[in-house]
Amino acid sequence: MAEVAVSLSNSCDNGTKMSRKTRRISVAAALTMLLTGCGQFFVPPNGGGGGGGGTGSNYVYATNSSISSLAGFAIGTGTLTAVSGFPLSLAYVPLAAVVAPGNSYLYVAGPGAIHVYTIHSDGTLTEGTPAIVNVAALDISPDGKWLFGLDNTTTVLDEFAIDGTTGTLSLVGQPIPYAPASGIVVPKAVKVSPAGNLIFIAIGTGGDVVFTLNTSTGAVVNSQQLAPPTATTSDNALAVDSTGSYLYIARSGTNGGVGVYTIGSGGVLNSISGSPFAAGTQPSSVVLDSTGKYLYVANRGDGTISGYTIGTGAALTALTGSPYASGSAVTSLGVDKTGKYLLAGANGGTPDLSMYSFDATTPGKLDLVKSVATGTDPTGVTSIALTH
Repeated sequence: MAEVAVSLSNSCDNGTKMSRKTRRISVAAALTMLLTGCGQFFVPPNGGGGGGGGTGSNYVYATNSSISSLAGFAIGTGTLTAVSGFPLSLAYVPLAAVVAPGNSYLYVAGPGAIHVYTIHSDGTLTEGTPAIVNVAALDISPDGKWLFGLDNTTTVLDEFAIDGTTGTLSLVGQPIPYAPASGIVVPKAVKVSPAGNLIFIAIGTGGDVVFTLNTSTGAVVNSQQLAPPTATTSDNALAVDSTGSYLYIARSGTNGGVGVYTIGSGGVLNSISGSPFAAGTQPSSVVLDSTGKYLYVANRGDGTISGYTIGTGAALTALTGSPYASGSAVTSLGVDKTGKYLLAGANGGTPDLSMYSFDATTPGKLDLVKSVATGTDPTGVTSIALTH
């Protein structure tokens, strides 16, 4: 594969990189290099008991990068209650997390490995065997068979088969290479479409890349590249509507805001009229509500959440009261399994984790109902992951 310029958001300042061989052989070597050799590596994510399976309970997990821990909360009616034994101290700095469909497993990305946890019915976790790879973002196919990691050291997408009994990850073939349409690659986000047939990645000023996925075999093929509007526009986060018809991109920099694209055959993307739509400073996360009628964007730069009504052709209109106040450097959003609450994790804290309800009289409007610390501040929340 031809070399391309890569600028990693979680890389060493001196540009040091590990080979894939090293990453796939030794967790210890990876951790030593990344944690002791890179003083500025992290710029901005054992338990047990209670029975297995985690089916039916409503939990949110937050990765705390500043204190190397994992927080867990049960989501109740307007409440967030810490899971017994949390926050969990970790031997690594967590960067990103995702819960598998079925709620049996939680996957947490750290330097040099993806850590595997079984989720018990009371929300506690038991750690399994990690997969040796260095990724910046995670997502799982809707059928729960395939996990994808956006590699943090080379321009490839890593694919793993998920063991349905143990949650263990097995590398599928060779990593899938990609090339940016333009700009510098900064791995940001990976998103699998609701139908499972497409994979989208956001790579900063490198724009976005689309892959097709064979849901039966797991075969992944590079489909197209999408350049950002300008060389100083960074694509940071992705969301796809439930029908797989529209892609929403959280963008910062020049022409920042929310980019909206139609998704055609094979993942072909075309910008809709009026895109991008205005948001706050440094949009860093984007999510749709459970009805698909409203869209929300976390604005890391000003600590707010922008909310929109989704109209005809996916055009966005700002909601009443938007943007809504949130934590400092709010960086991660998610909707709980009941569809009643939106959760927001803030890297800068004050608070670390916020929970909003959807207003009863003004459709889509967010009302803050609860906020909590995810550990001893500053915790540095990098991501949140919710059960489905």
